[in-house]
Amino acid sequence: MDNSSSSSGVGVLDKTMSVLDALESGPATLAQLVRITGLARPTAHRLAVALERHRMVTRDSQGRFVLGPRLGELSIATGEDRLLAIATPVLTQLRDLTGESAQLYRRQGDSRVCVAAAERTSGLRDTVPVGSELPMTAGSAAQVLLAWEDPARVRRLLAAARFSETALQSVRRRRWAQSVGEREQGVASVSAPIAGPGGRVIAAISVSGPIERLTRTPGRLHAQAVTSAAEKINEALHAQDPAAV
Repeated sequence: MDNSSSSSGVGVLDKTMSVLDALESGPATLAQLVRITGLARPTAHRLAVALERHRMVTRDSQGRFVLGPRLGELSIATGEDRLLAIATPVLTQLRDLTGESAQLYRRQGDSRVCVAAAERTSGLRDTVPVGSELPMTAGSAAQVLLAWEDPARVRRLLAAARFSETALQSVRRRRWAQSVGEREQGVASVSAPIAGPGGRVIAAISVSGPIERLTRTPGRLHAQAVTSAAEKINEALHAQDPAAV
């Protein structure tokens, strides 16, 4: 993997960051770390184990490397989650514009978690409480979060997914996804990607509601509003952090 554009000139630091960057997308075996980072196997192992000692990396029940609790502690110490601070008012605007519930999802291993939401106040609605853990194998947000993933992880999750590689190709081309009854019977949704440093997809913004209102082609109704909301968040994130562009 070519990291020249983000090289600090301090070799061991750049290699360490490549390991953490690889794990941002979810759990990885040593072999996957080697493939994603381009590091020699002994180097990748040595760095991952060293990060584990400092609680920056830990292991899941299958022995795969995952991001560790120390990173969350450091994030809390900053006093603000920039993404949530930026996205919360945009979710409210999106809800008011579309008349449907709006959510923000982040990937967490083989699941996605609702980290923020603006609920429709009345009538039929799709309620996804903040903190809800949903599968990465169904729903438009799952499609968005998976579309730009490591190919090996995409193939593994597609084996159990309710959407296909062809659907993910469409998501990558148009930069939004739609689903009808994938995650839950009677529910439709539209989602778009939010990009972090280096253009990596770090979240998905969505609207969801009953098929009776969103129809069986919800993208025709709300794709423009959802992609505009995603662009607004992306622009704000990058404006606050020029290095992320």
